[in-house]
Amino acid sequence: MVEVIKYSAEHKAAWDAFVDASKNGTFMFRRDYMEYHADRFRDHSLLFYKKDKLIGFLPSNETGEEIHSHGGLSYGGIISGEKMTAAVMLDVFEAMRLYFKQLGFQRLKYKVIPSIYHQIPAEEDLYALFRSEAILYRRDVSSVIDMQSQLLYTMLRNRMIKQAQRFSLDIRRSENYASFMELERQLLQEKYNTQPTHTAEEITSLASFFPSNIKLYTVCEATEIIAGIVVYEAATVAHCQYISTTARGREVGALDVLVDHLLTREYAHKKYFSFGISTEQQGRYLNKNLIQNKESFGARAIVHDFYELKL
Repeated sequence: MVEVIKYSAEHKAAWDAFVDASKNGTFMFRRDYMEYHADRFRDHSLLFYKKDKLIGFLPSNETGEEIHSHGGLSYGGIISGEKMTAAVMLDVFEAMRLYFKQLGFQRLKYKVIPSIYHQIPAEEDLYALFRSEAILYRRDVSSVIDMQSQLLYTMLRNRMIKQAQRFSLDIRRSENYASFMELERQLLQEKYNTQPTHTAEEITSLASFFPSNIKLYTVCEATEIIAGIVVYEAATVAHCQYISTTARGREVGALDVLVDHLLTREYAHKKYFSFGISTEQQGRYLNKNLIQNKESFGARAIVHDFYELKL
């Protein structure tokens, strides 16, 4: 039998230690990351025990009659250890469904952790979702480079990189999150009428908690930032969380030379380099210009799936 326990602060140390030893967890599941926006989400995360040993957990929050895993994270299903098997995961799902159903919840919205983040195979939850008759309601397309089997850049990308090298551009790691996030805010407002997920204060604070995982790289001309990328670094993946440039940056190819720098110098040792998604409207609209730009560096598609499970 699997025992289900609701997360509370007393479980923090065990939770964080399990993330570090898990086969599919990343730093985003550590409580110091999850709780930066605790005021926006009513946490209802679960821990799963078998024979008094922690075997997995579900980062999740309440939204009315629904449970989301987790509304404040880009991805996040059940985090499991190397001892998790397909049969045990079926028991976990059965116990989890019963737990939520007894509390009156009607549905679970479940975000699958993309396989590129798995340090060893960890898709037992996909089988359990199938056995539970969960419905796929959203599929995003993310662009990823396999660093051990890289495709060539397009001619345009190579031309822009050569062009950028003619200018006096300074590529470096930076701590100037405030200036970069203002650049990002302006770009998102102009192009999409949206705002960044994080404020400058939030991303600065998170970077201070996770300096080995959250890094900002910028391109400056003189003292002005004309392009930058915030990278979220996991064990197997370097992921571009924010990418931004100014009009001047676009003119001189600043992002092109920065991406090339990250691929050939900073993250050549990683298994994957991720540019993130290019889909909107629950995955039903593909931003072709955006994804073509990512694909011009040799990135190709993986999918990020979202399921609805009736309880």
